[in-house]
Amino acid sequence: MLESLFITHLIFATIQCLMGVLANGIIVVVNSTDWIKQRKMQPFDLLLCCVATSRICLQIVIFYFNLALVSLVEIPSSGGYFGMFMFVYPLELWLATWLSVFYCTKISPIAHPLFSWLKLRISKLVPWLILGTLLCTILTAVFHRKYAWILFQKTWSSFLFPNATTQVREIKEIPVLQLVVLFIELLLPLVIFLISVLLLICSLGRHTQQMIRAAMGARTPGMSVNITALQSFLSFLVLYVSQYLMATLAFSHIFKIRNFIFFICALLVGLYPSVHSIVLIFGNPKLKQNAKKFFLHGKCCQ
Repeated sequence: MLESLFITHLIFATIQCLMGVLANGIIVVVNSTDWIKQRKMQPFDLLLCCVATSRICLQIVIFYFNLALVSLVEIPSSGGYFGMFMFVYPLELWLATWLSVFYCTKISPIAHPLFSWLKLRISKLVPWLILGTLLCTILTAVFHRKYAWILFQKTWSSFLFPNATTQVREIKEIPVLQLVVLFIELLLPLVIFLISVLLLICSLGRHTQQMIRAAMGARTPGMSVNITALQSFLSFLVLYVSQYLMATLAFSHIFKIRNFIFFICALLVGLYPSVHSIVLIFGNPKLKQNAKKFFLHGKCCQ
């Protein structure tokens, strides 16, 4: 029973990883190619490229963890893997949060002085937001490295590297400051994301209702665009929040490690960086067109 569960989990984890790397790879290649041709990159394309790059790294880190769950690899007891996770995971969360803020400021018709100021300057702020996020994530990853790894050893060492029980150093109490910083680091992007996406969804929903009333129930092209955008942002919200919830469930030890529900949680954590990137491709005409060319070229080569 356990072996069949391991095999099933490995198959789904592999498909998920390949989908994520392929989808995000298309985003990176398309935007990088345009950058080389035009010798400049639009702020939105730069942000999208950075989000896709971070998701490729996150997908690989999650896949390695899935391999450890089915005992195909052993996570090094040096703490290097967990240090990488503590860098890549918050980085992707913050970059995706800035993506939602960019969408919100550019699309939402909110009449407020601060919002109007942000709408005019968000494009110029994007490179600085990316640079600031990168630096802050590096600093916090270094700050957390020692005690986060101790916590990881304390909870999962016997499952993921059972041969290292004699090498695990003495477990110390984790300082309150470490926990507070970690809590803020993971909660703050969620709060900003929820505010921006909910504002965007509410404004789009209100505008769509006004269009429906004005058109007396008839569906117009503009209405179809609004509905498609609304569905896209709703999927962004559901996937982003579900990743938080599944990661919390997986790391809280509510479920026993290596049982069916735990495997489901582990797969759902990796679902967001792959599925949302596919949604981004289908919602962006340039990315969608290049993705079609890529697959058509692949069929011709066969």
